[in-house]
Amino acid sequence: MTSSYVSLEDQEEYKMMGTVVFSSEEEGYKFYLDYAKGKGFSVRKNNLKRKDGEIIWRQFVCSCEGYRELKHFERTERKREPRALTHCGCLAKLEIERNEEKGVWFVKEFDNQHTHELANPDHVAFLGVHRVMSDSKKAQAVELRMSGLRPFQVMEVMENNHDELDEVGFVMKDLYNFFTRYEMKNIKGHDAEDVLKYLTRKQEEDAEFFFKYTTDEEGRLRNVFWADAESRLDYAAFGGVVIFDSTYRVNKYNLPFIPFIGVNHHRSTTIFGCGILSNESVNSYCWLLETFLEAMRQVHPKSLITDGDLAMAKAISKVMPGAYHRLCTWHIEENMSRHLRKPKLDELRKLIYESMDEEEFERRWADFKENGGTGNEQWIALMYRLREKWAAAYTDGKYLLGMRSNQRSESLNSKLHTLLKRNMSLMCLVKHVKLCIQGLRKKEAQLDAKSTNSVPFCRIDADPLEKDAARIYTAVVFKKVRAQIRLIAGLEVISGTNQDGSSLYVVGLKDDNEVWDEVRVSFKGQALEGVECHCRKMECEDIPCSHIFVVVKFLGFDTIPRCCVVDRWTMGAKAAFRSDRNADPNVWSEHMVRYRSLRNLGSDAFFEAARNPEQTEKAMDFLKGILDKGSSSDENIVAGDFGPMPTHFLSSNQPLEKRVLDPEEIRAKGAPSKRRRPFHETLHTNNQ
Repeated sequence: MTSSYVSLEDQEEYKMMGTVVFSSEEEGYKFYLDYAKGKGFSVRKNNLKRKDGEIIWRQFVCSCEGYRELKHFERTERKREPRALTHCGCLAKLEIERNEEKGVWFVKEFDNQHTHELANPDHVAFLGVHRVMSDSKKAQAVELRMSGLRPFQVMEVMENNHDELDEVGFVMKDLYNFFTRYEMKNIKGHDAEDVLKYLTRKQEEDAEFFFKYTTDEEGRLRNVFWADAESRLDYAAFGGVVIFDSTYRVNKYNLPFIPFIGVNHHRSTTIFGCGILSNESVNSYCWLLETFLEAMRQVHPKSLITDGDLAMAKAISKVMPGAYHRLCTWHIEENMSRHLRKPKLDELRKLIYESMDEEEFERRWADFKENGGTGNEQWIALMYRLREKWAAAYTDGKYLLGMRSNQRSESLNSKLHTLLKRNMSLMCLVKHVKLCIQGLRKKEAQLDAKSTNSVPFCRIDADPLEKDAARIYTAVVFKKVRAQIRLIAGLEVISGTNQDGSSLYVVGLKDDNEVWDEVRVSFKGQALEGVECHCRKMECEDIPCSHIFVVVKFLGFDTIPRCCVVDRWTMGAKAAFRSDRNADPNVWSEHMVRYRSLRNLGSDAFFEAARNPEQTEKAMDFLKGILDKGSSSDENIVAGDFGPMPTHFLSSNQPLEKRVLDPEEIRAKGAPSKRRRPFHETLHTNNQ
C-alpha cells in the first residue's frame, strides 16, 4: 500500500534502478517482467514517445494501474457477464529513455508503490502477462492434438512433464485460445477453397485419388465427396457390405459428414470414402450415392446398413435398387427403450433377433400388438412397415457378413470424437479424418504383419480341417471358422442321394435327427466344385457352416476345398491390388523438420546426460547458451510452422475453375452435440 516510509530494501531497489542500462526497449521490458514476477505483480506496456518515427521513451506500469471507465458501469444491456475488476489506480511503474549519444536505454523514473496486495509466489505464474506459451510448447501441443488427444489431455501431458504446475507457463484457457487462433489463422475466409485446393493437389499427386463437388447458385460449396486410392482398392476387395452413417455433425456449418464404412479381412473397420452434404434431402443423398458409385467404377454393394434416415432410404432404392437395405439394430435398440417397457421390450427383441419364418413373425407381431402396452403407436406402425429391414425373419439369408448394426460406425465415431469438434472448419475436418484413416490403416498393417509371420495355435490333436483353416484365414476370422469346425463333433450325415449331377446330403444332430439341414455338393472330376447349404451361412457370411464341414469330412477331405474359401477373409484379399498404406505422409515446414529431428535425438541424449551430474550441468549450460542468443517471436512463425500445414495444404498446380465460397456458418446453441438423432427418435420425413 502507499506510504511515506521507504524501507532499506526499497532504497536499494531505487539505487539499483539508477544504475541499470539496456540495449533496447524490449530488453528493458523483459527486465521489468522478471522484476515483477519476483515481486508478485503483472505489468503492461503503457505510454510512449517517438522521434523521427522511432521510440525514444517508454512507460511500463503495473497491470492494476488506472480505473475502469465509468461508462462500463452505466451499461444496462449486457450479453455476457462483465469481467472482474482488476484496475485499482496502482502507482507502480518503470519509465525508460534512450540516450541517443550512447545508444543505450536508462531508467528515467521508477516507482514501486502498489495500491494492492502483491500475489503469493505460487500465484504469480497465473497472472496474465506471466502466462506465456513458448513456440516449443505450441509445437508440442499441435503434435499431441494431431495424435488424437483432446485439449484437456494435452494440458495434462504438459503438466506431467513438469515438477510444479506453475512451471508449465500457461493455463487451460491459454491452450484453448491458442488452438482457436491457430486454426483461424490457417483458414480464415477461404475454408471451402482450401479444402478443394487440397483435394485437387492430392489428385495431381495420384491419378487414382477421386473427388467431386458441387456449388449452389451463390457459388457456395454445397456437396463434396472424396476417396483416395487405398480406399478405392479396399472397396474393390471388401465392398460387399457398406455401412452408411449420416448422423455426424462435426463442423461449424452443421453439415452432415458421412463416411462410407466397411469391414476388411481382419474384421476391422476400413473407410471407402467420405462425403459432406449441404442438407439431407433425397436429391443430396442421390448425388452422394451416384458419386460414390462413380468413384467405385459403378460396382454396387450387395447390402447397406444405415441409421434409417427416410430420405436416405429413398435415395438408396433409387440409385442402388439391387442392394439390400438393413436398418441398424443399435439405433433401434436405442429408441426401443424410449417407447417400450418390459415385458414388451423383450418381446420386440425376440422379433428382431430370433430366427423364424415370415408366417410365424406375422403371428407373433399380431400377438405383440394385441396384448397392448406398445407405447407410441406411430413408431410401432413405422417399425412394422420397415420390418423387412430389421426382423430376423426377413434379414436371415441376406449378405451382411454377420453384421446387424453400424456399430463399426459407432466405433469409428468414438475415435473421431477425440479428434473432431462441432465448431471446426472443413479443412480441419478433412485433415483430422485423414489422421483417423491413417490410424485404421496402421492397425491393418500391424494385423497383416502378424498374420503373415505367424499361424494361430492349434492343438496337436486338432482336426486337420482346423489346422488347414489356421493357414488360410486371418487370425480373427480363423476363430469363427474354428468354431464351425468344432461343431462337427455333434453332427452327422444322415443320408446322401444323387440329384441332377450333384449330391444332396442331409446333416443332423447326432442325438436329434429331427433337426437337420441339407447340403448340396457338385464335383468336377475328383475335385469339389461347389457347395451349398440350406442354412445359407456361406452365402451370408462368406464362411463355411458346420454342416458343410461335416460333409467335407464325410467325403474324406483333410483340407478345406477351394470352393469353400472366399478370399475376402484371407491374406490374399488384396493380393491382386497394389496397396500403399503410407502414400499420404504429413508434410512439415523446414523449421519443424529440424525441430523434430533435434527433439527426437535430444530425448535420448538428455536421458544419457542425466545419468551423470557433470554431463547434466554441461548439457544445461549448452542449452541455456542457445536460449540466451534469443528466439523467434510469434510474428516470425508462419501459419503452418507448428504443424503439417504449409504449401501441401494451401496450393495446387491447377487453379479452381471459379471461386468457391464457404457454406453458411451456423452457430449452434447449447451443449455440444456431434451426432444428429436418427429417424427412430425424430420420425422426421425429408422431402426433395
